[in-house]
Amino acid sequence: MRVAITGSSGLVGTALITHLESVGHTPVRVVRREAGDDEISWSPNGTADQEAAVADLAAQLEGIDAVVHLAGAGIGDKRWSDDYKRVLVESRTKGTALLANAIAVCSNGPKVLLSGSAVGVYGARGDEDLDETSTPGTGFLADLTVEWEQCTEPATAAGVRVVFLRTGIVLSAKGGALKKQLPLFKLGAGGTIGSGEQWWSWISIDDEVRAITHLLTGDIAGPVNLTAPQPTTQADFANTLGSVLKRPTFLPTPKFGPKLLLGSELAENLLFTGQKVFPQVLQDDAGFTFEHPDLETALRAVLGR
Repeated sequence: MRVAITGSSGLVGTALITHLESVGHTPVRVVRREAGDDEISWSPNGTADQEAAVADLAAQLEGIDAVVHLAGAGIGDKRWSDDYKRVLVESRTKGTALLANAIAVCSNGPKVLLSGSAVGVYGARGDEDLDETSTPGTGFLADLTVEWEQCTEPATAAGVRVVFLRTGIVLSAKGGALKKQLPLFKLGAGGTIGSGEQWWSWISIDDEVRAITHLLTGDIAGPVNLTAPQPTTQADFANTLGSVLKRPTFLPTPKFGPKLLLGSELAENLLFTGQKVFPQVLQDDAGFTFEHPDLETALRAVLGR
């Protein structure tokens, strides 16, 4: 399959391209600059002439079998000022709407759109077990994700199979949340954050890209949770990471530290609340088998331990 990928230079996009090539697919990068060989150029933040932008992107998507849409500003990259929250929303909704509208008018374009999403759609739900039948929650991230997913409607209306990749914490030593934590834990200064009772739903980078590739074929549509089958509390996450690194994890991090560093709203959403999410559709309906179903196996794989 010829698979176009937005966000191709990010953590997941880079790993996905490598994996797609290894199993015989042809990845096509969707870039914001002038397109080179096996690339497509687009302007996801919009232009003065949106109709022309849709037509231009549609022309480049002719002959593409599927699109994996991963582009969007980083949730934890900056403090959540009003301006940055607007960036978070628009970097997802504008690009998704452009892509969906372009796919919808193709004559020989993609038949599949795997569109980025997040487990944040469920909001902060404490110990509640969550799967794809669970309703959206409340709060900024939940509202953002609902709006993000709704922007794919033109593609769905055109008969394209659309999947929402509701991704949890992606574990990789090369980026994301784990890479940020490693320096402290390697020094023996890592530990429980806040109460430690908040649920973290995670997936190894290898299973993330394998699951995305798996969903390119078949008939699954709608939300799919890309999380491992064993979510963990933050305290258990810290203890397991310390064990894998052979470092102590007895130094707790009180709430005020991250809140001063990140801002109260971002820290609360990123560190102190979470979701207990299960990949019901991926396992039961799509028949996907995890290589790293438990946290220790996943951490040892991504850290080479």
